[in-house]
Amino acid sequence: MIRTAAMAILLATSFATLASEEAAAKADPAKGKAIAETVCVACHGADGNSQVSANPILAGQIEEYIYKQLRNFKPVGDKPAERNNPIMGGMVASLSDEDMKSLAAWFSSQKQKPAAAKDEKQIALGQKIWRQGDFKKGVPACAGCHGPAGAGLPAQYPRLAGQYPEYTEAQLKSFRVEERANDPAKVMRMIAGKLSDVEIKAVAEYAAGLR
Repeated sequence: MIRTAAMAILLATSFATLASEEAAAKADPAKGKAIAETVCVACHGADGNSQVSANPILAGQIEEYIYKQLRNFKPVGDKPAERNNPIMGGMVASLSDEDMKSLAAWFSSQKQKPAAAKDEKQIALGQKIWRQGDFKKGVPACAGCHGPAGAGLPAQYPRLAGQYPEYTEAQLKSFRVEERANDPAKVMRMIAGKLSDVEIKAVAEYAAGLR
């Protein structure tokens, strides 16, 4: 009986601890809004609609994906950040896990003001790679992970529809030379490594026009 009672207390304590941790890590969009208006506004806009193509549009992005990227910019213990970016590293340095979750919740809930495809000559090639990939090169269709309309798949694959083509192009090139290496199982590094500059630009342009 004593052992049973002790186990019951232990289980109750464990569940209480888990509940407490979940509550502590719960996202608060209102808090995220406040952080966005003070920390993120200069580069991404208070609502996540960046005005500069070098900075990604975060409005409407997948919540879990935003949270993952914020975490990846931050070192963990003695380990360096998975995503090396001095500017973003400085921005997230003072953010708690709850802050990052709250920011992700805020930005994901905002309405995207999408960018647009600018180079019509690239659309056909971009569409072909997006929908079919390139079998000879071993490049899978982008739609397989990011969706036919570019909406992405939580939590691993981001929304690319309406994203600045310049930003998408820069990230693909960064994956290609492995300057960016926070993609699970090196998926994006392997794919981008098989794409030419022309193909990368075409995919980025096509994705910008998706809705």
